[in-house]
Amino acid sequence: MSKAPDFAKAMSGKLEIFSGTAHPQLATEIAGCMGIPVGPMAVTRFPDGEIYVKVETSVRGKDVYVVQPTCPPVNENFTELLIILDALRRASARRITTVIPYYGYGRQDKKTAGREPITARMIADMLIAGGADRLLTIDLHSPQIQGFFDIPVDHLTAVGILGEHLGGHDIGDSVVVAPDAGRVNMATQYANRLNLPVVIIHKRRTGPEETEIVHVVGEVRGKQPIIIDDMITTGGTINRSVRALLDGGAKADILVAATHAVLVGKAIEYLSHPAIKEVVVTNTIPGGWERLGGLKEVSVAPLIASAIQRIHADTSVSEIFA
Repeated sequence: MSKAPDFAKAMSGKLEIFSGTAHPQLATEIAGCMGIPVGPMAVTRFPDGEIYVKVETSVRGKDVYVVQPTCPPVNENFTELLIILDALRRASARRITTVIPYYGYGRQDKKTAGREPITARMIADMLIAGGADRLLTIDLHSPQIQGFFDIPVDHLTAVGILGEHLGGHDIGDSVVVAPDAGRVNMATQYANRLNLPVVIIHKRRTGPEETEIVHVVGEVRGKQPIIIDDMITTGGTINRSVRALLDGGAKADILVAATHAVLVGKAIEYLSHPAIKEVVVTNTIPGGWERLGGLKEVSVAPLIASAIQRIHADTSVSEIFA
């Protein structure tokens, strides 16, 4: 990544970073990595709850980036993002990039039964209609969501920074565990970085939030499991995976790594299982983890800042991961 002062001087007056109310701390950290301030913008509520936005600086002809993860409250944060996009579009911004570190509604990427929506596609359509010219996001729940957009999508991954953290542990006898078939590709990326074998937990979904473990594919007896996932929501998948691994003879010294710490419902209770040694997440979503002892956080701000600099300069984003 370029030195922040040099970048700030070169880009002065050409680029603006704005933040919604979902995660202003992350926006400030990203801007700090680039040596520029977060753009002034008022986001308030009318007495009836309607959202009011006013961009308090000129964005005419500028390259604009809006940082707003669509984390809980999902609908409130998403609606706010659409209103910010409309304000920037009507203010004649040259290009508007939505920086959505955590993409809400990402689970609903296909129909699994009749008369269901494909909400991930609907959200993509609404962002484009709202004025987004580009999307920058991290670890989509399903990579094929990129295909729902008719605008460029820069899909970053936190596997590198989380893998670097895990590599600081003594993991000589470890295995990387994919908690379901959908995470096999991600588990393979971790395994390649850490030079470890992969174990897959095969599960069957019994309802929208319910699954059951069918069997563990791979040898875990006497091994230290590293369970990886793109997100931890209720923690149910992690809880069932831990039980299945312990039943298979794995060490009660489990590491858990995930990009998005949604942490609702019984997540804190499940992650407090005595067999879990450490949980490491990124800061794509604000707050919640301070309630859990033994949880580590790594920042995605330098990663996003580097991507923004490359997008603005029309250079390769993929070289970040080379």
